Amino acid sequence: QVQLVESGGGLVQAGGSLRLSCVASGRTLGMGWFRQAQGKAREFVAGISFSGGVTDYASSVKGRFTISRDNAKNTVYLQMDSLNVEDTAVYYCAAAKWPSAPRGLNEYENWGQGTQVTVSS
Repeated sequence: QVQLVESGGGLVQAGGSLRLSCVASGRTLGMGWFRQAQGKAREFVAGISFSGGVTDYASSVKGRFTISRDNAKNTVYLQMDSLNVEDTAVYYCAAAKWPSAPRGLNEYENWGQGTQVTVSS
C-alpha cells in the first residue's frame, strides 16, 4: 500500500503563498488534495490525473491554487497563492482508486498524515 507524506504547511499572512508537497512511496494513479478546517468536514480542494493532463479545483480555490505532479519524483504539489483566512485547515493528500482526478472522499484509498496551514489576517 502506497504511503504518502505531506510537507510545506505553516503560518502565513493573508495574501501570501505556500507550496505543499506530497511524496509517495510508489506509483500513484489520480491524486487529490483535501482540507479540513476545525469543526468542519473534510472537503475536496484539487485533483490531478495520473498523467497530469487533467486537473480539477474546488470553486473556492480556483484561480488561486495550482496542483501539479512530477511522476519521476513520485511527488504531487499544491501551490497556494493569495491565501486568505478561510484557507486555514489541515491539508491532506490522497491517492485515488482511479487514474482520473475524482472529487469524492470515497474515491481515494490512501491518505497522508496532513499538514497544517494557518493563514493570519
